[in-house]
Amino acid sequence: MSYRDEAYHLYSGINFTEHSGTDFSKYSLEDLKKLWNATLKQGMHGICFSMYEDGQQPGDKITEAQVERRVKILKPYTKWIRSFSCIEGNEHVPKMAKKHGLKTLVGAWLSDNKADNEKEIEGLIQLAKEGVVDIAAVGNEVLYRNELTLDELLGYIKRVKKALPNTPVGYVDAYYEFSVHPELVAHSDIILSNCYPYWEGTHIDGALGHMQHMYAQVESVAQGKLILITETGWPSEGGSLKSAFSSEENAIKYFINTQAWAKKANIKTFYFSSFDESWKTGDEGDVGAYWGLWDKHEKLKF
Repeated sequence: MSYRDEAYHLYSGINFTEHSGTDFSKYSLEDLKKLWNATLKQGMHGICFSMYEDGQQPGDKITEAQVERRVKILKPYTKWIRSFSCIEGNEHVPKMAKKHGLKTLVGAWLSDNKADNEKEIEGLIQLAKEGVVDIAAVGNEVLYRNELTLDELLGYIKRVKKALPNTPVGYVDAYYEFSVHPELVAHSDIILSNCYPYWEGTHIDGALGHMQHMYAQVESVAQGKLILITETGWPSEGGSLKSAFSSEENAIKYFINTQAWAKKANIKTFYFSSFDESWKTGDEGDVGAYWGLWDKHEKLKF
């Protein structure tokens, strides 16, 4: 649920090829893997939850047992879990996360299907009233996909805020949407921003610097509200986009750099993603199946 195309949003006039972050020049691949493991064991603020095993896809009903198994795998490494939907088994994610002592960023998946939107919104409100929602996200990249108008989206946000006066409510989209649509900031309690240097074709050596610019762009319009990076990541296999290459080495470097920067700057970040999901190749091409820190068999990659 992170798809970008080449027209996503390219910075102009800024060179992102210069090195930023850790100097990896003296690290072998094995050294990088050891540092990746050490970084992971130090723990993350948050991670995006991957629902689907091989052969499954959105629309399939996922069991509570499957969700709990995956939550238990993630528990030692994260404080928060982010979910993307409130139906078709996704409602189990915040319940199982809370059961295992984790905090939750819970999303209602909105689209141009108004009937499903009603199910999602009502599901989100119900989960919050059950006490398993720490932050409510009303939609994910629905403006980027042009599936709702801004007014339609704001109507859903206002509805959830009215129903949940004691729960922080926001909307997730690409970082630049908050500059394009200041109304999103005005009606959000918290700013939920996706930042992907990969999808803007950035070379790995400049990827951290590029993400810092993305964050700064959101910060400049956030009106002092708390900003969360709700998605960022790098695929470990697949193709390439301009200067962004999918590889084990680049995925390792990006994870290490983003975690170190986020902790040093106290920026709350949800890494994308937890487990590889084969179904994602349909939208994203071959790279779509390889965004996880764990592979599709639920084994750590490195």
